[in-house]
Amino acid sequence: MMAGFSDYDKYDALGLAELVRNGAIKPEELLDEAIGRVEKTNPKINAVIFKHYDEARRQIESGLPEGRFKGVPFLLKDLHLLYKGTVTSFGSAAYKDNKADHNSTLTTRYLEAGLVIFGKTNSPEFGLSVTTEPHHYGPTRNPWNTEHSAGGSSGGAAAAVAAGFLPVANASDGGGSIRIPASA
Repeated sequence: MMAGFSDYDKYDALGLAELVRNGAIKPEELLDEAIGRVEKTNPKINAVIFKHYDEARRQIESGLPEGRFKGVPFLLKDLHLLYKGTVTSFGSAAYKDNKADHNSTLTTRYLEAGLVIFGKTNSPEFGLSVTTEPHHYGPTRNPWNTEHSAGGSSGGAAAAVAAGFLPVANASDGGGSIRIPASA
């Protein structure tokens, strides 16, 4: 096993999954690494607005499917995707208590791939802005320069990946929603 897993940044999502498959690391260790990174840096950038750490631990304990990304930590964008038992607020105070009673199809597919969902990323209210600065949750800052915007609407997802929380996160794009953050 890798103590503290200092090599986390050297792997993409497929590489991390391969380490899990080969028994070089456990999904719990990857989750702990990702959570530690969120706890250390997220207060400065506000990329992750919902933390589902206990749900993620239960997901691992109940057994992960043998999907292509088994054991890889993952974040959902807080827009459109439902994850049973968790809030999807669409970046709005009006939906702050909008707890899902089922999974969206894409969420189910992520889970079947073995991804470990441990939170949700910030999004502008209803995804209607090119910056991730919802009134209810506050702005997501660019991790490379916190004086700058992370863009939007997938700014939380882009900032989480750029900050090294995880190698891949859910994002979407209807009018530049991930392209704008990618350019930031």
